[in-house]
Amino acid sequence: MSATVIDLESPGLEPEERHGAGLRTRRIVSDVASHLFLAVMAVAWLVPVAWVFMESFNANTKPYTTTFFPTEYTFDNYIQLFTETEVMNFGQMFLRTLIIAIVVCVISVFFVLSVAYCMSRLRFRMRKPFMNGALILGMFPGIMSVVAIYFILKAMGLTSSTTGTTVALIIVYAGGSGATFYVMKGFMDTIPFSLDEAAILDGCTGWQVFTKIILPITKPMIVYQAIVGFMVPWLDFVLAKAICRTQENYTVSLGLWQMLQREYIGTWFARFAAGAVCVSLPIAILFVLMQRFYQTSMSGAVKG
Repeated sequence: MSATVIDLESPGLEPEERHGAGLRTRRIVSDVASHLFLAVMAVAWLVPVAWVFMESFNANTKPYTTTFFPTEYTFDNYIQLFTETEVMNFGQMFLRTLIIAIVVCVISVFFVLSVAYCMSRLRFRMRKPFMNGALILGMFPGIMSVVAIYFILKAMGLTSSTTGTTVALIIVYAGGSGATFYVMKGFMDTIPFSLDEAAILDGCTGWQVFTKIILPITKPMIVYQAIVGFMVPWLDFVLAKAICRTQENYTVSLGLWQMLQREYIGTWFARFAAGAVCVSLPIAILFVLMQRFYQTSMSGAVKG
């Protein structure tokens, strides 16, 4: 004698239909929870950005206000930021940092490409020890070497003048970029060696293989490295603070930090917000111009 099980919640549905309805319910709940989480994260990310942007137009230059958004707006903060240079020359800081970032970007791309190509395509005796050493050294925080770097640069006479400090920052940022070749090397490892061999059989030299075969295929990763190479000196604070000892040698990050000090914050807070907006513009422009290549590099490029 067989017993019949009756589903009291949905007595009219077959087992397959009840299973499908349960999957749809769980999918809807999961989608709603995901969208709520993303909405909360978007608000948490956008509100500070919107507040700084609105504050950059605040007619009240003091940091303490009774309303969340300004009640009076003006462009004077942007004008004064670049025209009033008696106390702090932000325009000079901006230009110097831009020059450093562009030079470091070019040098770092060349360094990383060269090292990654050697480690990926060439075979020599010290290859693995070098890779292991770079990997181990990369695990230590960079702040451990700040004091040593400063005294080396001081011994070279690169910490006492504006030009010397600019050269010192370029050397420090560009010199360390060669050790960050692992991501680029991993990408080059996926390029078939048969392409190199076919090019060599056709009469190409090693340099021609690098420039005519490898570089066009690694274009997405070159864009990624260019963005990273630009952002490191543009946003760095620790090394710049250790090397730049006077306000005349400051970069934009140090200039913005200086505006928040006790003696400046009362009159420079609105200009600090304007400076923060100006600092974000080169990065935003860089991302907009290279967005397509950057997304391709982060998601995995199609090579052929």
